Amino acid sequence: MKKGIHPDYRPVVFRDPSAGFAFLTRSTVTGDKTVEWEDGHVYPVVDVDVSAASHPFYTGRAHTLDTTGRVERFNQRYGTRLPSDSKPS
Repeated sequence: MKKGIHPDYRPVVFRDPSAGFAFLTRSTVTGDKTVEWEDGHVYPVVDVDVSAASHPFYTGRAHTLDTTGRVERFNQRYGTRLPSDSKPS
């Protein structure tokens, strides 16, 4: 790698304030705020809107659509097309 052209890759805390969830990882992202982590060191913190702790898919609060009724209504309205027995002459 060339020297001086890549951003710093350092420990950063990502925090989801709505869920009270935070994790420490390495990243190149910068943050203005800092936080003292469990190990006693101070790290930059980045607040995120959605994380695995608050996303409906991962928390089990996701809603699934009932597509069975939609398919039945479509078939009822338009019917099913059967192949024709007659061949064009």
